[in-house]
Amino acid sequence: MHVLHRFRSYACCRYRFGAMSTESASDYGTVEVAEARAFMERCMVATGVTSAHASVLAEVLACADHRGHYSHGMNRLEMYVKDIKSGITEKEGEPSILKELAGTAWVDGNNLLGPVVGKFCMDLAIKKAKDAGIGWVVAKGSNHYGIAGWYTLRAIEAGMIGLSTTNTSPLVVPTRAREPMFGTNPISCGAPAQNDDSYVLDMATSTVALGKIELNAVKKIPIPNGWGCDASGVQSNDPKAVLTGGGLLPLGGSEIAGGYKGYGLAMMVEVLSGVLGGGAFGPNVRKWKTSDTVANLGQIFVAINPEAFAPGFEGRMSSLMGMCRSAEPAEGETEVLVAGDKARKNIAKVEKDEGLRYHNNLLKNMDDLATSLGVEAIKQK
Repeated sequence: MHVLHRFRSYACCRYRFGAMSTESASDYGTVEVAEARAFMERCMVATGVTSAHASVLAEVLACADHRGHYSHGMNRLEMYVKDIKSGITEKEGEPSILKELAGTAWVDGNNLLGPVVGKFCMDLAIKKAKDAGIGWVVAKGSNHYGIAGWYTLRAIEAGMIGLSTTNTSPLVVPTRAREPMFGTNPISCGAPAQNDDSYVLDMATSTVALGKIELNAVKKIPIPNGWGCDASGVQSNDPKAVLTGGGLLPLGGSEIAGGYKGYGLAMMVEVLSGVLGGGAFGPNVRKWKTSDTVANLGQIFVAINPEAFAPGFEGRMSSLMGMCRSAEPAEGETEVLVAGDKARKNIAKVEKDEGLRYHNNLLKNMDDLATSLGVEAIKQK
C-alpha cells in the first residue's frame, strides 16, 4: 500500500527486536533557522515556483521544524519539489474567490502549493472577522499545506481565535472497517492569551501520524496497541502489516477504547473541508505519495474576533491556562502542559542549540536535492 520514505527525522534511543539501537549527538547537524528557510526557498525557486510562493512554503516548513514537528518540515521538501517538477501542482497563479458573503468565502486554490492557498484563505478570514466578527473560508483545489497550526498562529497574531482543518490522503480505517477511508485529517485551534501566551492545538484525528509507523518499520520496532490495523481490519503491532495493506486507526484506537470518536472527528473534518468545499473527499482523495493525480484537497480557515463577544477574553484564557499548568502533576510527572507548550519548549531548545538539529541522513538527502536542482547546498553551523 505504501512505500517507505528514505528517512523520517525523529530521534533517538529505540529498541529493536532483541537489541537496542541508539543515536548520538554526532548523528545530527545544526542549521540556523534562517538558513533552513533560505535553503528551502531557493530549492523551490529552482523548480520554477515564484519567489513569493517559495517564500510562503519555506516559512511554513521552517515553522514546523522550529516548533518540533520535524515530520512536516524540511523532511517534506522533496514531496513539494516532486509535485512541482512533475507538473501535478501549479507553479504560479493565485487562488480565486468563487463565492463571498460578509463572513464567508468559497475559494478555488487553483491547484497551487497548499501553503500559498492557506495563507490567502486565512488572511481573508482574518479580514472578514475584523469586519463581521467571524470569517469562515473554505477552499477546494488545494494541496498539502504543512502544519495546520501555522494558520491558527497567523490568526492569533491578529488577535483572533483561529481554526483550520484539511482532509488528506486516505490512510485511516473507520471503526469496524478494513480499508482506509479518511486521511489523518488534522485539526488546529488557537487562541490568544495575555503576555504573548497562546493556546495552540494541532492534532491529527488518527492515533498517530503515518511517519511514526514508517519509523518503527525501518527500525524493526513493534508498534503499540491502537496505532494501526492489518489488511483484515484487525489491530496489529506489526508496522509492516499496517503499511502493506492495512491502515492507521482513528484517534482512540479500538472501538472499546473510543476509536469511534476519532472516526467521527475525521469524518467531521471531511464534511467541513472536502464535502463543503466541493473538493475531493474520503477515499476519492489521491493516495499518499501518488503524484500522477491532482490532490484537490478541501480545507477550512476560520478566524473569530473575540471583541465581538464578551470583553476580557485574553485574560480569561490566561486564567484557564494557568489553572491547568498549576494543577498538581500525576505521580512520576513534573508538570502539566497545555496545547502549544511543547512547541514553545522546542523553540527554546532551538535557541539554545543555535539552530535546528537535523539527522545526517536528512542533511545528506538535502545535499543530493541541492545538487539535482543546481542550488547552493544547505550550510551547517
